[in-house]
Amino acid sequence: MFPDIIYYEPKSLEYDLGKFLKDKYQDRTWVEIENHNNIEELRSNSNTEFGKMKQHLIIGTRKTHKYVANHKVSDFLVPYTSSGCSATCLYCYLVCNYNKCSYLRIFVNREQMMGKLLKTANSAVNDLTFEIGSNSDLVLENTITGNLEWTITEFAKSKKGFLTFPTKFDMVEPFLNLDHRGRILVRMSVNPEKIIQRVEFGTSSLKNRIKALNQMCEAGYRVGLLIAPVILLDDWKKQYEELLEQLSDELTPKAKKELFIEIIFMTYSYVHRAINKEAFPNAMELYDQTLMTGEAAESTAIEVR
Repeated sequence: MFPDIIYYEPKSLEYDLGKFLKDKYQDRTWVEIENHNNIEELRSNSNTEFGKMKQHLIIGTRKTHKYVANHKVSDFLVPYTSSGCSATCLYCYLVCNYNKCSYLRIFVNREQMMGKLLKTANSAVNDLTFEIGSNSDLVLENTITGNLEWTITEFAKSKKGFLTFPTKFDMVEPFLNLDHRGRILVRMSVNPEKIIQRVEFGTSSLKNRIKALNQMCEAGYRVGLLIAPVILLDDWKKQYEELLEQLSDELTPKAKKELFIEIIFMTYSYVHRAINKEAFPNAMELYDQTLMTGEAAESTAIEVR
């Protein structure tokens, strides 16, 4: 049962969200730590402990608030309310530092982060778009904290700007009746169902992701489709052709008219491979030395009309 153990910074319990989580999970084991970014008993674990560590929850305060220029689907990458995830996608870039940050960390000082977002958005000359989900899945996190519901409602008060985040989850019911004022761009990440089942452990099915995207679109949210990462398996062309056919059949006319598409290709390092082979010895092999050159992943956005 998630979470099995909660590691927490004492100061985090001074915040409203920290108090909420303490009450919500009062029946769990709580372990006091000095710094969420350096938990020695976890950092020293072997790779075989990866799956078990994914059941832990870490609670602290975010100290880093520097925005990073992006210029892809957003203007800035924003450090936000969580990092890591309780799901297990074998290609996740956080795997490379799993002893440090691949497990789910919640940062309770959300008012501080929202304050900077609103100030930056409203002081800009033009509308800016802020990526708030580059280090975690905020739809999944919302089931624990309610943070995304709070975020959408608070940012709707802004006079300028947009927030965007990707997700692999379908738990969107809490967002459908919120007053978002069109300031939120939801990007649903998809892959062929066979890849979801074999590589994206613990995430929602393709069919449910498509349904959730349709629901968010009908609720007036701006929507995008993220085909990512494209994994070049032996029959990859056939699998992705079937994916596109399913999207064509199941997306609503409104969604197909309004969404834009990103395509991102997979990068997979020697570190990923080494960790996954020990943590999930029976999982499929993603590495192919004839295809993987070590170059950075490329991303493209396509406007659909």
